[in-house]
Amino acid sequence: MAQLPNLDNGPVNLSNLREQAQRELGEMRGKKVLVLDPQLSGPLALIAQTSLLKEHGVENLYYVDADPVQTECKNVIYLVRPRIPLMKQIVAHIEQDNGRQLQKSYSVIFMPRRTIVCEKVLDEVKAVGNVTIREFPLYFIPFDEDVLSLELERSFKETKVDGDTSSLWYMARAITKLQELYGVIPNVKGKGKAASQVSDILLRMQREQAPPLPASAKPPEIDTLILIDRQVDMVTPMCSQLTYEGVIDEFIQINNGAVEVEPSVMGAPPSNNAQVSTKKVKVPLNSSDKLYREIRDLNFGVVGQVLRQKAVSIKQDYSDVTAADNQSISDVKDFVKKLNVLPEITRHVNIAQHLSKFTTKPTFLSRLSMEQTLVEGQNYDASFTYVEEMIHRQEPIESVLRLLILLSVTNNGLPKKHYDYLRRELLHSYGFEHMFTLSNLEKAGLLIKQEAKSNWQAVKKGINLVPEENDDINPSDIAYVFSGYAPLSIRLVQWALRGEWQQSEFLRLLPGATFERFEKNQEVNIIRRETVPSTDSVPGTDARRLVILVIFIGGVTFAEISALRFLESQEGMKYDFIIATTKLVNGTTLVKSLIDDPSAS
Repeated sequence: MAQLPNLDNGPVNLSNLREQAQRELGEMRGKKVLVLDPQLSGPLALIAQTSLLKEHGVENLYYVDADPVQTECKNVIYLVRPRIPLMKQIVAHIEQDNGRQLQKSYSVIFMPRRTIVCEKVLDEVKAVGNVTIREFPLYFIPFDEDVLSLELERSFKETKVDGDTSSLWYMARAITKLQELYGVIPNVKGKGKAASQVSDILLRMQREQAPPLPASAKPPEIDTLILIDRQVDMVTPMCSQLTYEGVIDEFIQINNGAVEVEPSVMGAPPSNNAQVSTKKVKVPLNSSDKLYREIRDLNFGVVGQVLRQKAVSIKQDYSDVTAADNQSISDVKDFVKKLNVLPEITRHVNIAQHLSKFTTKPTFLSRLSMEQTLVEGQNYDASFTYVEEMIHRQEPIESVLRLLILLSVTNNGLPKKHYDYLRRELLHSYGFEHMFTLSNLEKAGLLIKQEAKSNWQAVKKGINLVPEENDDINPSDIAYVFSGYAPLSIRLVQWALRGEWQQSEFLRLLPGATFERFEKNQEVNIIRRETVPSTDSVPGTDARRLVILVIFIGGVTFAEISALRFLESQEGMKYDFIIATTKLVNGTTLVKSLIDDPSAS
């Protein structure tokens, strides 16, 4: 199974981005040991496999923790995020080596960039040891041929609760580096406060760039940038995703393009060796797996049927091959080719079977029904009672908060009596340490007192968030990704492509500014992606498609990614999408980032 996703077949060739990162990694010359921030292990694996690191002189790989690095190698390189707890551990390592009079050379490489506060922590060892500080400016990490992420796990909380806008600077810098490879994007549209801030920072970076790009510069491969602040649509991530990829993320959680499951899930027989049986199996999930590419964006209810049909087809082909006496070598070769997909079918049958244990539970089906009630804006009293009962049953707090946020956002807050009551019940059930969690939710505008009438009904009807008809098997609308609810964020993308971006009265009902700007400094020639060979195109028609970069600031869900892929697959669609974000999230991981944890690094 391929670990690194194939990036050659996307709307633009993102392998250029990965190759650039690999070249920068290669600048760390000489024999060395690499001490890695544990949180960077997964993202780095999407850039360079262990074999490439060894080619560049990495003798051993360690992780930053409380224990010092035990190595004879004189060259020690730390690759870390700019986090104070990590700096303190590095300082402790160096001081212990100095105490043992070990002469070593240390490099601390920040990803993506250093911060003043982290440098100050390192100052005490820089004076007594051979310590150099560098940066590894890796911003966008390619997760697939159409998906990029900064993987800033705390970006939403830092921006919306702490008032720290560093992640917005990182995003603008990432876009700038992307434009160095693929050309300056001429059209920018956005919605929300954070989107407007990123646009302003990006514009300032472009003006400060020296020298400016000449008129003869490479034509842009990306036509339009659409920036969406996650806070504009907090309904979508709080709903349970119902695509195959989304359901995997909800119940197993996809990390860095892979899931880890028990061997029994993948059909392995029980082992008597306890050590072997506890080691999880890592399953990569990207478009290099052709079957996964085909089924990941389908509604989960359809996946079993598709896998069954493929298995039956192979079985029928086997019967035909064994029954016929006059099969040619070519026929047998075609059959053997089909057998190559058998491991993929087995893999996904096992995963789907495991997931069905969760999706068929009455509690999950009941929750889906309540989520649909909330997005339809109906029966507030029943929804309130449902959340109250969840608290009293002490269901996982992340699960409770997801539904409570959904209740608050769709009603523009809770009446004061209900607001005070549910907060009190949460603290009694889950502990008073969650006072900070509730404060974070309030600062982020996710759990507030109702001070005005909700405009959710007007928004829902105005941009058709709950279509009258929905077909999960043969969908004609993006609502299939939530079995009846069309993600608000993706409706905004559709609206942006219609050319009525700032004129819509419904967009004014949503939080934050609506803006757009165009490149006027030079005549722009857009490179269009050919969807069919030009020699085959029908006279008088344009079969070429423009590339749209959609960036979600604060996180994006796999269901939203599936919805965009669905749009670009529709007949007559003139666009291909690349999706980028600060972090790939679901409702649970987003809520966890808001649960106050002073020890988080």
